[in-house]
Amino acid sequence: MNRPSGTFAFLLLSFLLSTPAARDAALAADSLTVVAVGDIMMGTAWPDEILPPDDGAGIFDNVSESLRGGDIVFGNLEGVLADEGEGVKCGRKKRPKKDKSFCYEFRTPTRYVGRLASAGFNAMNIANNHSWDFGREGVEKTIETLRGAGIQAVGGDCVATFDVRGKSVAVAGFSYTSPSPYSLYLRDVEAAMVLVSELKYDHDLVVVSFHGGAEGKEALRIPGGDEIFAGENRGDVVLFARSVIDAGADLVLGHGPHVPRAMEVYEGKLIVYSLGNFLTYGRFNLQGTSGTSFVLRARLDPETGDFEGGSIEPVVLRDGGIPFADPGGKSVALVRELTAERRLQGLDISEDGTLAPAPP
Repeated sequence: MNRPSGTFAFLLLSFLLSTPAARDAALAADSLTVVAVGDIMMGTAWPDEILPPDDGAGIFDNVSESLRGGDIVFGNLEGVLADEGEGVKCGRKKRPKKDKSFCYEFRTPTRYVGRLASAGFNAMNIANNHSWDFGREGVEKTIETLRGAGIQAVGGDCVATFDVRGKSVAVAGFSYTSPSPYSLYLRDVEAAMVLVSELKYDHDLVVVSFHGGAEGKEALRIPGGDEIFAGENRGDVVLFARSVIDAGADLVLGHGPHVPRAMEVYEGKLIVYSLGNFLTYGRFNLQGTSGTSFVLRARLDPETGDFEGGSIEPVVLRDGGIPFADPGGKSVALVRELTAERRLQGLDISEDGTLAPAPP
């Protein structure tokens, strides 16, 4: 049998790569792919039981295709995974339903970890202001539950590590909350740089997760400098993100504002300043931009860690906080607008959500 000519082979390859999924798979073959989403709270049994229909079966099904194919699939877990215990953060026992105080505590049943595992998550951030809602016991039960499902916790001493085609990758978690064994400190930038440089010495690539910045629709735009919200200093996220890249980080993933924020490529590395809400059932405000989200796909050069390209796959939260694909692409338009307004450099965002390093 004769081999196809060079022209025929080229045309055949072009045909095979004619679909977006095939192109993505081909591009990712030699890259390290990180799939990342923002805040996840799958329902709570405290102070009252507010859980999704069918006990959460299928809550990620509407976006399952978007979550596939990542070497690292990351999300930010708001609250704890535990079946017992009383909240300690709000300073009281069960609050009456009429109490609309600003304090929230989330305790998701441990069986829900199966929903995360089935969706493909293998790294879950616990460095945030809800990880201690049920004290040390709640944090440790969360880590134990994640580990039992094959998901690595990210935060403080819990540095997730992956071997991806011979490259070692570390994922570290920072928060504006007080430093603890489960959260590195975002506000001490010099110490953060030292920690990241040490991780870079021992690993080929380093991914940094941070929980910081103000919250809500008024927090869409990064103000610059320290952000104060609810009387707390929630850090200078731009200074932090760029500093940890200077120290050796290859990708920085932000969350905490509950809305999407701008992105940039700094020194060849991608910074996402907020991934927004992703699946936040029952207790979150989902009006407007708070219910607008996306799945990030980022391809990194396994040798240099430089951002090679990727996409924003738009999502909208409905039915109490469950993610659905958004054909209207609201989050894409929003992130493009926010990035352009702040005149951040190094990143091209197409109308269809494709991300690419900007030409020099």
